[in-house]
Amino acid sequence: MGYIDELRELIGTRPLILVGAVVGVIDEEGRILLQKRPEGVWGLPGGLLELEESAEEAARREVFEETGVEIGELLLVEVYSGKQYFRKLANGDEFYPVTIAYISRDIKSRNIKIDGIETIDAGFFHVNELPDQTTPLIKKLLLKIK
Repeated sequence: MGYIDELRELIGTRPLILVGAVVGVIDEEGRILLQKRPEGVWGLPGGLLELEESAEEAARREVFEETGVEIGELLLVEVYSGKQYFRKLANGDEFYPVTIAYISRDIKSRNIKIDGIETIDAGFFHVNELPDQTTPLIKKLLLKIK
C-alpha cells in the first residue's frame, strides 16, 4: 500500500493537497512524449510523490513506469497549483494537486512499453500534430518551452 492509500484509509475522501510531477520528454526531432490514459485523454507522463522521494525521482520513476522511457537530466519549467486544478475522482476522493512540471531532452532509453493499466498508449508527437483529447497542461507547458 502506498502513501496516498494509507492517507485515504485515515481520512476517507476529504480534500488533500497532493504533490506530483510531470515531464515533457522531448526527443531529438522536437517531438513530445505523451501517454493515453484509460479514460481516453492524452497527457504528460507523471504522478504523485511517495514518502522520502524527491520530485525529480518521482518524475523519472513515473515516466519509466508509465511509458518504459528512461530519462536523465530534468529542467524545471513551472509549478501549477490552485483551485482551478481541483479534482474529484469517480471514487469520491478529492484533492488539490501541486504539479511540478519538468522537461527532459536527456533520453537514456526510448523503448516504449505500456502497462495497459495506467497507460493504454504512448508515443512521441510533433507539437503541431498533437492527438485529440489532450490535457490543457500540455499546451501550457509547450508555451513555456518554446
